[in-house]
Amino acid sequence: MAFVKISEQSSLYNDLEKKSVGEILRDINTEDKKVALAVEKALPAIEKLVTEIVARMKRGGRIFYMGAGTSGRLGVLDASEIPPTFGMDPSWVIGLIAGGDTALRNAVENAEDDTKQGWLDLQQFNINEKDTVIGIAASGTTPYVIGALNDCRAHGILTAAITSNPDAPVSEAADIAIEMVVGPEYVTGSSRMKSGTGQKMICNMISTTVMIKMGRVKGNKMVNMQLTNAKLVDRGTRMVVDELKLTYDEAKRLLLMHGSVKAAVDAYRGVVEE
Repeated sequence: MAFVKISEQSSLYNDLEKKSVGEILRDINTEDKKVALAVEKALPAIEKLVTEIVARMKRGGRIFYMGAGTSGRLGVLDASEIPPTFGMDPSWVIGLIAGGDTALRNAVENAEDDTKQGWLDLQQFNINEKDTVIGIAASGTTPYVIGALNDCRAHGILTAAITSNPDAPVSEAADIAIEMVVGPEYVTGSSRMKSGTGQKMICNMISTTVMIKMGRVKGNKMVNMQLTNAKLVDRGTRMVVDELKLTYDEAKRLLLMHGSVKAAVDAYRGVVEE
C-alpha cells in the first residue's frame, strides 16, 4: 500500500479568499481544537520516550532535536529555552536544523534532501549511545531526518520521531514513533499550522517532564532559572521569600549573590545548619 500523507490532503475548507476575517479565524480555531486531542492519543509513546531519556540523561546523555523547516525551527526553539528556564547548560539539549543556523530565518535550498548531512551534523557533538535523537518531520518523509535516525540506530543511539502521519517512513526509522495525526491543514499542506502547534506541544512535554525528573523544578517553581532580567529577579526573589521567610531585600541580596533560587536556598540553609 502506498504511503498517504494525511497532513497534505486537501483542506476541509475551500474558497478561503472569499471568507470574512471572522470566518477564517473561527475556522482556524476549530481546527486547532483538534490538536490537543491528537497529542493525547500519542501520550503512551511520549511517556515511553521521556522515561528512556531520563535514564540516559542521569548517565550524562543529551537530547538532540533534528528537523527541517518549521519542524527544525521548533526543535531549536525548545532547546534554546532550556538554559534560561531550567538553568541547564546549552550542551544538554541541542536543536539541529537542515541547512544550519541560516535556515532558522531563510529557506536553504535542498538542505532537507541530504540523507547523510544529519549524521555529519551530529558527529560534531561527539554523539554517543547515552544520547537521544528526536527527529521531527510533519510529512514523515524528510530525508535529512530519516538518514540521521537510521545512522543513529546503527550506532546504538536511542531514536524517536514526531510526525503527523501514521506509519510514516520516519516512524520506521525510529525506536519510538510519536504519531500525532491532526488531519489536513486549513491551508492545504501548510504544516506550520496544526502540525507545528502539535510539535511545539510535544516538545514542551518532553523537555519539561525531563527537566522536572532531573530535579530542575521544586514544587511547581523554576528554581534554577537564569536571572536575565528584572522580572525574573523579582520572581526569584519572591520564591526565596516564600521558602525562607526573609524580607524581600534580604532575599534579593541572597539571590543575586548565588545566582539562582536553588543555590540561594541551599546556601542559606547550609549556613543555618552549621
